[in-house]
Amino acid sequence: MDTSVLVLNQNYEPLNITNVRRAVVLLCMGKAEVVKDDTGYIRSIEQSFRIPSVVRLVYFVKRPVPELKLSRKSVLARDDYTCQYCGEKGSNLTLDHIIPRDRGGKTEWENLACCCLKCNNKKANRTPQEARMQLCRPPRKPKYVPYISFPKFVAATRNDDFHEFLSPYVKSLEHR
Repeated sequence: MDTSVLVLNQNYEPLNITNVRRAVVLLCMGKAEVVKDDTGYIRSIEQSFRIPSVVRLVYFVKRPVPELKLSRKSVLARDDYTCQYCGEKGSNLTLDHIIPRDRGGKTEWENLACCCLKCNNKKANRTPQEARMQLCRPPRKPKYVPYISFPKFVAATRNDDFHEFLSPYVKSLEHR
């Protein structure tokens, strides 16, 4: 029951990632239909359901365009949890201001990069040029703003069941 289920709007736009229980409730209430099944079953006294992996709402939900919020998790997700100086992947990562704050660097998408502690200490309070370090790629604000939180969206793009529904929206992540 801990399996993730992608919820699509009536026009197949991704709206949310929910759990199996919530998806089955949407199906039983007639608010959604199964687009893609998982391999397992849920059995009750009267019925047996295939576990859905993707459901689509039967009605269109109009939502305002969300604003992509700058957060530590979002920057780490944008950079695929990889140090932008040495390429090391891991969980012991931090954020680096490319132009240090005390030199006028702002806390914005284009001035923040994922960085390991070793590289962050090496760079210290200098610019990458002064520290003789080079970014793997220049940081930028993602173009697509999903209704799903950005870190969840990035994680969902790795799920094979969700791939065909999220691939049109992944173009903003292909700079990785």
